[in-house]
Amino acid sequence: MRVAEIFQSKQGEGLWTGVVSVFVRVIGCNLRCWFCDTTYASWRSEEGEILSVEEIVARVLSYGSRHVVLTGGEPMLYSELIPLTRALAERRIKITIETAGTLELPVKCDLMSISPKLSNSSPWGAAESDLRLHETNRKRPEVVRRLIAAYPYQLKFVVDAPEDLIEVEEYLAELGGARNELVFLMPMATDAAQMHAKSEWIIPFATQHGYRYCPRMQLEWYGNRRGA
Repeated sequence: MRVAEIFQSKQGEGLWTGVVSVFVRVIGCNLRCWFCDTTYASWRSEEGEILSVEEIVARVLSYGSRHVVLTGGEPMLYSELIPLTRALAERRIKITIETAGTLELPVKCDLMSISPKLSNSSPWGAAESDLRLHETNRKRPEVVRRLIAAYPYQLKFVVDAPEDLIEVEEYLAELGGARNELVFLMPMATDAAQMHAKSEWIIPFATQHGYRYCPRMQLEWYGNRRGA
């Protein structure tokens, strides 16, 4: 697997916020979100090192943590995710997988953290090939249905403007079966001030519909920086 970084930090979003975990960030993505905050792990990246499953497991274990977050990029691009998650599960490591919900593999997972991409993610103004690829791939409710049926899950939607909330409702209606209390609404933000400003209209909507507001606590704790 081509890996951008492995580091220990606290989970900053969702159900396991605050849990100290080892983050394994792979490189590569099948989407082209304009707001990607990990471009060093995206389709454009030329970074990273090729590591075997055994090497990744050894590095994870060296931190002594009982939780790992497999993220990217898009980790579901790698078939090696299957033996990696099995090896970690055999060692009783709790596994979170962060995915856009466009691909699936028969992995071991304790929390499938799914972030379906709304139309606000589309790279308008980018090369036509990138826009077409993104729009073709970004919405796969049939994949998300199978993931939420197979694993403990959370659904995280990045929202930038109040009209995005309408699209969230439309997506969930089309998806069907998602539990409201496992739906997280997360502000598109690069700093704590932006996040707090958007929380003023996200929180009332989330409360009204039984969803959860999802602050990006890493912005509060560390700022918008790599390896945190």
